[in-house]
Amino acid sequence: MHTTYLIGFQVRPSQRERFLELLNALLDAMRHEKTFVNATLHRDGTNQNRFLLHETWGDHQDVIDVQIHRPYRQVWHDALPALLEAPRDISVWHPMRSDHQTIE
Repeated sequence: MHTTYLIGFQVRPSQRERFLELLNALLDAMRHEKTFVNATLHRDGTNQNRFLLHETWGDHQDVIDVQIHRPYRQVWHDALPALLEAPRDISVWHPMRSDHQTIE
């Protein structure tokens, strides 16, 4: 079963560019992982320093045991305290229904 992680970030204004640089590198690396499904980065419509990452993986246990320990994640995790105004807000979700537009 797929697992989706919603991760909220409140970024220090002076660190916005560095945050995006590191996050883009992380997303570029993780999309090649076998259990990766998709990720979407959102920016708050009223606050350019508030972001939400919607990240879906095929195997929750693999994320816990393998993915979060990948070497390419170390720079990202080490930088977060300096980049963020507050700790990340992380929640874990399991799908119940998925709807998509059909094109006729």
